[in-house]
This record gives sequence, structure tokens and C-alpha cells, in this order.
Amino acid sequence: MMRLTRRQFLKLTGAAAAGVALFGAGCTAQPTATTGGAPSPSKGRRQPPAPTGDQAYLAVARGSDPAAITKAAIAALGGIERFVQSGDDVIIKPNICVDYHPPEYAATTNPTVVATLVSLCRGAGARRVRVMDTPFGGTPESAYAVSGIEEAVRTAGGEMEVMSPVKFVKTPIPEGRDITEWEVYQDVLEANVLINVPIAKHHSLAGLTLGGKNLLGVILNPSRMHFNLGQRVADLVSLVRPTLTVVDAVRILTAHGPTGGSLNDVQQTDTIIASHDIVAADAYATTLFGLTGASIAYVKAAAEMGLGTMELDGIKVEEINV
Repeated sequence: MMRLTRRQFLKLTGAAAAGVALFGAGCTAQPTATTGGAPSPSKGRRQPPAPTGDQAYLAVARGSDPAAITKAAIAALGGIERFVQSGDDVIIKPNICVDYHPPEYAATTNPTVVATLVSLCRGAGARRVRVMDTPFGGTPESAYAVSGIEEAVRTAGGEMEVMSPVKFVKTPIPEGRDITEWEVYQDVLEANVLINVPIAKHHSLAGLTLGGKNLLGVILNPSRMHFNLGQRVADLVSLVRPTLTVVDAVRILTAHGPTGGSLNDVQQTDTIIASHDIVAADAYATTLFGLTGASIAYVKAAAEMGLGTMELDGIKVEEINV
């Protein structure tokens, strides 16, 4: 499919300030975070080894079968075994933001992509594979169902978890430049493996929702992040540090994000982007919209903090047609 030019994208992203209210409207009440006994940042997280030999730093797979291209991208990185070991506690974090659009509207992550990752993790011997998010439109139960992710995950042998209010813990962010602590879901910090699975889509305030922005689903009060959003998202990335980022670009939302609502805004790109480096994955994903990593404030800020690279010419990118 044709990619948007930068000019086309910018024409679609007017009225950015309208996005500020999105997290406040239609939200469930925000609980109070637990204090005391806060876990150390990313306690229990095991980062994957650097790619070696034939392993790609970043993989881009294209084809009409979402399961096949997801598997191909992971294989190019060295296989799921590079990231998941027998007995691991794995959390997969898709984007399940609302309960009023089915998958074809590209507001939520493709359920087949999520289920394929669950199956791969189970095949690698993961002790437990949980999938979770905190929707801002509707309840978790309704959003999980409407997105198609709940049924797909359970069929694949995973669990859907409704994030418990008592598990959000005020946690220091040692490398934070703008925020030095936040209420973060404890299990996300303690899991052996965190797989971040955003859908690539327009966002009226951030420009795009990609891997960094997707992590707002593991914290309380995400609307407070909208002040100096780019740096605050980067600060959050420095704490959470996903093991693997898999960007779902099977369909992308080109306008009126993050929720969309018109199939005219959806573009079929049949692409999966995967890397251990969240910044590199996000930087590549911006090119689908005619942009660069430097165009998105949180991608640029994360790169400046040394959390990854957005210089795609300097890494091994493997592109696969399935």
C-alpha cells in the first residue's frame, strides 16, 4: 500500500490539543496507588543479549497473514528463545484502549498478532503468559472482548488480566529527567519478560502512538503525562524497559487517533516491526506515516537519553516478505 507523505500526514493532524481530554472522558475512576514497599525499577526483568551473527537488530516482515509475519519477524531476531526462557513469567502489553471499535478500525492491536506471541512464548516454556491493558473507554472486560484479543489469547493458552488497583505502586524513576516517580503496575516491573505490542496509529496530541506511548497503559493517571509528553514518555521507557517491542502495522490508523471511528482513516500495510530496541522499532514505524523518529517527541527524547537508537542506517535491519 502507499505510505502517507509527510505533507499528507501533517494535514491530517490538526487540532492536536483536542487529544488532551481523551484520557479524562469516558474513563473509569482512577484508584489510589499503594505506597511503601515499592519494587526496584524493572525488578526481575531480564534483558535479551545483543544480536549476534545472522540475528537482525530490527526485523520488518510483510505479508497478508498476520500470524506468519509475526513469526517471521521474531525468527529474524533469533527466535522467541532469545527473549523467553523456560519457567518465565511473561506479560504482553497490547493497545486495548476502548470498547467501541472492533479490530478493523485500527484503534486496538490486532488479536492474531497478540495470540501468535502468546503461542510462541508458551512454546518456549513460559510458565505464565498474561495479557493486559488499562482502557480509557469502557471497562477492561468489555474492551478485552470487543477488541477480539480476549478470545484469541485464551485460545492460544494465555490469560487476560484485569489490572488490579492495589498493584499500582509509586515507584522511583532514577533516570527520569522530568518525572522522578510514578504509580506503575507492580507485576509489569517484576515480570521476567515484557513484550510491548502497540498498534501504529495517529494520536492527536503525541503525533503517533507507538511503543513508547503504549506504555502509558501500565501507569495510573496517564493524562498527567500530557504535560511535556515527549520527555515524560521517555522517562517512563527508562523505567519499564520492555524486553521486546513488536509494532502491529497490519492496519494503521492515519487520522483521528487514538480512537478513530472511520474505516476511511485505516490503511492496510500488512507489516510487523520487531526489535529489542523500542526506539529503533518506533523510529522505523514512523516511516509508515512519512515521518522520521525525530518527528515524534518521545522517540527523539528516548534516543537522546541513550535508551535506543533512531539511526536506522547504523543497524542491521532485515526485511522479509512472507
